[in-house]
Amino acid sequence: MRFHKYIKAVGTGVKGNRDLEENEIIDAIDMILNKEATDSQVGAFLVAWRTKLETNDELKAMVKALKTYVKTKKVPDSIELGYSFDGRVRNPFLFPLYENILKEFYSNNPEVKRLNIVISGDLVQPAKKGLTAKDIFDEMKECEYLHFFNRKEYFEKLSDFTQLRHELGLRTAFNTVEKLLNPGLSQYAITTAFHKPYVKKYIEIFNEYYDDIFVIKASEGSPEVFKNGKYWKLIDGEIKDFSFDLSEYGIETPQEYENISKQEALEIINNPDQNTINLAKFNIAILLYLTNRIESLDEAWQKIK
Repeated sequence: MRFHKYIKAVGTGVKGNRDLEENEIIDAIDMILNKEATDSQVGAFLVAWRTKLETNDELKAMVKALKTYVKTKKVPDSIELGYSFDGRVRNPFLFPLYENILKEFYSNNPEVKRLNIVISGDLVQPAKKGLTAKDIFDEMKECEYLHFFNRKEYFEKLSDFTQLRHELGLRTAFNTVEKLLNPGLSQYAITTAFHKPYVKKYIEIFNEYYDDIFVIKASEGSPEVFKNGKYWKLIDGEIKDFSFDLSEYGIETPQEYENISKQEALEIINNPDQNTINLAKFNIAILLYLTNRIESLDEAWQKIK
């Protein structure tokens, strides 16, 4: 019966709904993950909560609850790439190219502070389809600069919750917060958004867990850049945006696929053309700049191209 009060709090209607307190969110999430609420109760709660609109304070409490379950292993000098677990349909993943790019870069620039990259992955999450980072990492050999965390291993309870989420077939609060749970205890994080309100939301929700967090306007819910865009960072308490144009770096926007297959994605990264390599290098240049390894994006590009 304890879970009923949380359903009632968010699902009574406009006049009866209320925001949940931090302790209530933590209790509700614990009950969901430990299967102390029935599937129908969980579904009703998540849909009603999304309809009410989750507040930033509620989402911050949710992150606090989830992080108590995460098994961490520190990756020093690292940035976490906040993938969305939504899968990839229109573009390949670029991160498999980062390993050799970083090896070459540090061979030529040993004075630059090391940068490791943390990526976590799992099964594709609702309400999309396509390739996941895990699909690609399963085909890769052990890396020096890239560190992959399998959610089945670092957060088994959340991974096991995937089936019920697919039965709901809707995005819920879990989609918002799952991408940056920091299993590698990274110093920096970057995720993606398209609209300023979500930029502010992500920074407010996750900022306390990193020395710095960045949001980039990228492709398909991932922080990988495939076309012109912008990124946001918090400077002196104010969120500021900075635009970039790939043509200024001699990079062409690649074609998009209607529904890229795993075989097509692997072929692109196993036999990349020069433009794909340059696109991957530009993504690394952004990370080197944002993590204060190099003073400007242009300088980072000059050193890495």
